[in-house]
Amino acid sequence: MLPLVAVVFAALDGNFDILGHLWETVLPRYIATTLFLTVSVALGTFLMGAGSAWLVTSYEFPGRRLLEVALVLPLAFPAYVLAYAYTDLLDHPGLIQTVLRDVTGWGARDYWFPEIRSPGGAATMLTFVLYPYVYLLARAAFISQGARAYSTARTLGHGPWSAFLRISLPMARPAIAAGVLLACMETIADYGTVAYFGVQSLAYGIYQSWFSMADRAAAAQLAFSLLVFALFLAVLERRTRGGARFESGSTPLPRSQLQGGSAWIATFVCMIPVLLGAVLPAFALLVMATGSSQSILSERYLGFVRNSFTLAGIAALVTVSAAIAIGAYDRLRDGLLGSALLQIGRIGYAVPGGVIAVGLLVPFAAFDNALDVFMEARFGISTGLLITGSIWLMVAAYMIRFLAAALGAYEGGEAGMSPNVGSVARTLGKGPYTVLARVHLPIMAPSLLTAVLIVFIDTLKELPATLILRPFNFDTLAVQAHRLAADERLDGAAAPSLVIAVMGLLPVILLIRKIRAR
Repeated sequence: MLPLVAVVFAALDGNFDILGHLWETVLPRYIATTLFLTVSVALGTFLMGAGSAWLVTSYEFPGRRLLEVALVLPLAFPAYVLAYAYTDLLDHPGLIQTVLRDVTGWGARDYWFPEIRSPGGAATMLTFVLYPYVYLLARAAFISQGARAYSTARTLGHGPWSAFLRISLPMARPAIAAGVLLACMETIADYGTVAYFGVQSLAYGIYQSWFSMADRAAAAQLAFSLLVFALFLAVLERRTRGGARFESGSTPLPRSQLQGGSAWIATFVCMIPVLLGAVLPAFALLVMATGSSQSILSERYLGFVRNSFTLAGIAALVTVSAAIAIGAYDRLRDGLLGSALLQIGRIGYAVPGGVIAVGLLVPFAAFDNALDVFMEARFGISTGLLITGSIWLMVAAYMIRFLAAALGAYEGGEAGMSPNVGSVARTLGKGPYTVLARVHLPIMAPSLLTAVLIVFIDTLKELPATLILRPFNFDTLAVQAHRLAADERLDGAAAPSLVIAVMGLLPVILLIRKIRAR
């Protein structure tokens, strides 16, 4: 709760003349851009995710089995990595426009080409990497519906398209809405993509106020605005997910065999998100990295890798340990406090990284400064920045941000375990902590390993909190990629970006294996 409370108090304690000045200058633009990105990504992820999920669950067509799992691959890529790859391909000096000018003989002003560095370009990048949220939830919803309602609609004279729109899609609405709102929350939290494209959103404004203008009051008030927006989406997601119910069918929906052109159109429609969201960016990054002067094996880059792995490893262990502690407490006590702890732990997924960073820096910087003044006055010793100058504040930010994912994995593993297992151990004289260590945790080990991997990779990709909280001369792969891209050294930025993307494939491969098993 600390970042939320700190941001609220810092915003209310600041000079409201600053907020008035922001409203007269940049705040309307920040809000309008954030709303545009949110609505665009919501529409794009809905069409791409729900449409592809319906095709792979309802029809047979060439490549369906491969595409059913390949549609998850873009989840491994951060949106800012796609931004670097597509800028190199689509910008004015990029490959595609260069070939176009060479083939046609046109000059720079003789043709129109969509501008990649724009709000529309940022929304496209975010859509490509976030649609798997909708795809996974929609696919599970369509599979669980069964054949009864859909088949009844067909016997009443409705065609496949009408039955989908009037029966299957409304029944899957809670799951699809939850996926879309998750994508929206990731959109408002994004900093790397909007910063590189120069798109002025609320997340961009927080960082600019904090570092470029050194105005922490303005940063806190912008963070408060973004926090209100994020919590609104979180509440909407929870209400949407819990407000609708449908009956799951025991008989799976039979897939219809598509023939001729329809079959190849379905293949093409499902292939486009995979090609544009994973294959093409990976190929572009590989070509860019090969032609760059950046050496991943150099001492400097090994330092970036070491920093990234150290942060991600510590954050993963701390976050999963916190999830185990909260989950075990809720199971052992089974009361209001345990449920409240679970709900508070889940708040972090709705809070953007920049807001968490500001909410942690404000109180801990005040503590460090007060401690330094006290020690200097009493003992003549300067303590400096004990907390805000260390990596532990970064680890705390990652734990807050990704605790919800670890809690979800813990609860998933616990749900598959019979309560009788723990009861038998207790009748044999074992205490609750012994049962947790020797019975529950070994059984839940696969789920906990999944949680460790997810938090590890999410920490590797995280950018805004890392930029704000990192100590001096402590850079990660994400920070190095951002710095090189900001200097328009895209070939150099491709090397650390490619390492991040390759590491991001680990949990995605794990997820794909689960999909195949099911």
